[in-house]
Amino acid sequence: MRVEIDRTLLAEFERTVDTAHPERSKIPVKVLGYGEISLVFEIIGDKHPVAYKRLPIFDDESQVIRHVNAYKEYTRLLRDDLGIAVPWSDAAWFPSADGRLVVLYCAQAKLDPASIGNQVIHAVDEAGLGSLVWGVMQELKKVWAFNKRQSRIQIGIDGQVSNWSVPGYDRASPAVDPGKPLSYVDTSTPMYRVDGEEAMDATLLLRSAPGLLRGMLMGMLHEVVDRYYDWRLVANDLIANFYKEQMPSAVPAVLARINEFFETEASEFGIKPFTVEEVKKYYKRDKQIWVLFQNLRRFDRFVKTKLLRKPYDFYLPGKIKR
Repeated sequence: MRVEIDRTLLAEFERTVDTAHPERSKIPVKVLGYGEISLVFEIIGDKHPVAYKRLPIFDDESQVIRHVNAYKEYTRLLRDDLGIAVPWSDAAWFPSADGRLVVLYCAQAKLDPASIGNQVIHAVDEAGLGSLVWGVMQELKKVWAFNKRQSRIQIGIDGQVSNWSVPGYDRASPAVDPGKPLSYVDTSTPMYRVDGEEAMDATLLLRSAPGLLRGMLMGMLHEVVDRYYDWRLVANDLIANFYKEQMPSAVPAVLARINEFFETEASEFGIKPFTVEEVKKYYKRDKQIWVLFQNLRRFDRFVKTKLLRKPYDFYLPGKIKR
């Protein structure tokens, strides 16, 4: 479904946005969800059902254009070259109210929130959960089959369950059809490399961290980005995500399903099976990374807004259960 971004409305929202309390902005919004870096929201009263992600991380238009070009090419690669379903998407950008930044808005057709994987897993039965996990693995196989066929372009992907939607999902009768492909929604972080060079400038993602600590966080950034090009690490992250989603009891079954997939459907990749102990260790490390990052962001916001009386450009989520 193709829609048109209401750029006039979006520009007015950016001009009057309250980054501390987005729901109190002059242009009212509904928060759809928080990621680790950004906020997803819709504008109440918008004539089109659009989900927006706001990225205030660019110094100039050239940086924005590089990211948008990568964003559009990543979407095209997933859809046309890999055959992964993706929602309609577009982008718009505006100068910030004080002129310091160029703010990018990534737009995507709004999907039924109940159809997103992290909602589905709490509604379906054990069979449905198994079908969802198997479906995610089938989509991920398309990525690594593409990467294996050639070496010039290598595609990365965040396989967490919250990045997938179940087309045609019926919240009144929750189920996952094992034969129906899923849709991938996290296209605004364009992870692909051409001849070993990252298409996006990943260092811009650190703009929401305190400036003095960005050098220290650089190694952490590379660790996080590199994992999305390794199928085993992406699968590990998918399993560990069930701890974050407060479903630890599901981990053994999810792990067994993924081990089965690697053994039967992707045996040519030679990926060794997981153990619960390994996944727990991985999740502990991942949790430490993101807790540190969010704490540093809160400290930076306090210094800028309370001590220096300067604006703070980013939305911060409340306490995240992990």
